[in-house]
Amino acid sequence: MLKKIAIGIVLLLGVLMLLATTKPATFAVERSATINAPPDSIFVRVNDFHRWAEWSPWEKLDTNMTRTFSGAAAGPGAIYEWEGNSDVGKGRMEITDATAPGKVSIKLDFLSPIEAHNTTVFSMQPSGSATNVTWMMSGDNNFMAKVMSVFVSMDQLIGKDFESGLANMKAAAEK
Repeated sequence: MLKKIAIGIVLLLGVLMLLATTKPATFAVERSATINAPPDSIFVRVNDFHRWAEWSPWEKLDTNMTRTFSGAAAGPGAIYEWEGNSDVGKGRMEITDATAPGKVSIKLDFLSPIEAHNTTVFSMQPSGSATNVTWMMSGDNNFMAKVMSVFVSMDQLIGKDFESGLANMKAAAEK
């Protein structure tokens, strides 16, 4: 009986590994929203990490989260590091490029609970008196990420957070 269970487990693991190898080498998650505010009003909220508390969906998940700001005050070279509970983990962001008022690129490093190194880009396009804001994150799918994606995609993991963050940004910018 134990032999049959062991064989079953080995077969399931084999199928899981085979499915993981069919997953793509990279991922991208993207969400957009129209905000009734000019692009520069959105740009300053993204380009300055000190302002992320106004709209970031992760800021409220751990009231005891520690935050460290270093480097430039805003724009390229600005660094934001955080460490918190299991909902927010530990990580670091650095603005690598900022073109006012249309684009901010960020190097995003998750250090725990799972290590990952991604790129995040915010694009702000004027649309009459409003701004179309797109939040995109992309990165490599290492083997463990591919195994996870057999059960849940990155889009499913963080898409709702992006939607929540854009809704928070909309509320803050439209005040």
